[in-house]
Amino acid sequence: MELTEQAHWFVLAGDHLIWLDDAGRIPHCTRQALPSSWQALAFEAFDLWDDAPCYLHDLGEGESLFVGASPAPGQWSPLRQLMVAGDEEGFRLGGRAWQLATFRRSHKFCGECGAPMTPKRGEWAQGCHQGHMAYPRISPCIIVAVRRGSQLLLGAHRRHYQADDPMFTVLAGFVEAGENLEQCVAREVFEESGIRVGNIRYVGSQPWPFPHSLMMGFIAEYQGGEIRLQEEELVAADFFELDALPRIPPHGTIARRLIELCREPL
Repeated sequence: MELTEQAHWFVLAGDHLIWLDDAGRIPHCTRQALPSSWQALAFEAFDLWDDAPCYLHDLGEGESLFVGASPAPGQWSPLRQLMVAGDEEGFRLGGRAWQLATFRRSHKFCGECGAPMTPKRGEWAQGCHQGHMAYPRISPCIIVAVRRGSQLLLGAHRRHYQADDPMFTVLAGFVEAGENLEQCVAREVFEESGIRVGNIRYVGSQPWPFPHSLMMGFIAEYQGGEIRLQEEELVAADFFELDALPRIPPHGTIARRLIELCREPL
């Protein structure tokens, strides 16, 4: 890495915090232009952005976050801030950086023999002296918009619920061992809402770094049933008219993409 090389610098810390410059973006500069306290950090290349390399360094959790916490104009911001600001590529790459950092944090010791693990040269993997290898974990999830004529099934999830201004979104869940994606869609919708669905159609996917998911999006049609909440997951759920929706997820999320697709004429 040359000191004069233009690059994108992903400095991470704490719980999904990322350093943004005073314009609210990932710093894009030479290593020499970084704060002096960061120039000696062990950055690692992990991707390209407009043909410029992307480097990351994870300051870790706890006290290390406060070492040089304000080294230059800018601020520590939640990773989601990039998504809210509409910086889709910054969010995607920041999410990739965070998934790699999460992998390193959670694989310090071998799951087979308990020995310390170290990075493998030339690829994103961790290995121990016994030769056991681990690679970044990816958790497959489904996310599905359920249509009933001119209506859309939306739920308010308990983990993000705000009573004064609830956000409603499409349903989602993790794929279980031994099931395919379509089976997962039908199961998750029924478990969370009591609704049966059919005509399940794949739309697209989005990496989701909270902590290491791959969201696979679907649209499905209502087949039957009455809403019966899985209260451990949902505070509320209902069918909403597509031209009169409550507060929904922001642009840049696959949830919003699915909702907007359902708004298009059949």
